[in-house]
Amino acid sequence: MVRRHIHEEWNEIFRKNRLSKEGKELYKFRKEKVERSFADSKNNHGYRYAMYSGLEKNQNYTWLICAAQNMKNILIKNDNVGKKI
Repeated sequence: MVRRHIHEEWNEIFRKNRLSKEGKELYKFRKEKVERSFADSKNNHGYRYAMYSGLEKNQNYTWLICAAQNMKNILIKNDNVGKKI
């Protein structure tokens, strides 16, 4: 019996796109581009430095901040659905 992940066909599509000629060109810039909201948080909200002592406390804090940033992005994108920009 062969088992596959429920979303394996999506992984295959994404892998195919990434390995295409256009995908390889875009992938070169991946290390240079940072998602805007996370770059703004890093610069504007003091996330360049550790806020707590210890790896686990800082990791939990980082996960919380990333979740908040993702929620913010989702709300912004949902608010702009159907609007002409």
